[in-house]
Amino acid sequence: MAASRVRKKPKMIVFDLDYTLWPFWVDTHVDPPFQKRKSGEVVDRHGRLVKHHRDVPKILERLKSEGYILAVASRTSCTKEANSLIALFDWDKYFTYKEIYPGCKITHFNKFKSYSGIDFEDMLFFDDEYRNIKDLSNVGVTCYYVDENVGVTESVIAEGFQQFDDGIKKKS
Repeated sequence: MAASRVRKKPKMIVFDLDYTLWPFWVDTHVDPPFQKRKSGEVVDRHGRLVKHHRDVPKILERLKSEGYILAVASRTSCTKEANSLIALFDWDKYFTYKEIYPGCKITHFNKFKSYSGIDFEDMLFFDDEYRNIKDLSNVGVTCYYVDENVGVTESVIAEGFQQFDDGIKKKS
């Protein structure tokens, strides 16, 4: 009987926000300020519903409960608004690190590395923009492209983990 190989898992999982955890650009498609209704729904200044991708809360809860360090890296110029939505969606409890401001995502990841001591090759990143994936892949982060029409789902997470494991096997 062949011994099964232990899968390599990331130490930190990082998510983009726009079109990755939620289906819009926070700087153009919704109108702050945001508020949470008694029903738990989040709305913008016009009372329009602001929703995240359906699977995201349970995915974040599961990953955090499994011991992963979770982080957010977003290039948006709407830092306050993005943080407001994270708080209103009750996601602050999941994220150890948040780097939300304009600029190259390598800057965001250098801060994650500095704060956590986790090397780039131990990070898994989910994003909908190829430019970010290209930049971060070049420094050793495993990056998974998220279809902006789908966002983060359980199957996206599983495929990202497989890509991380496959990348580790290639380096061994």
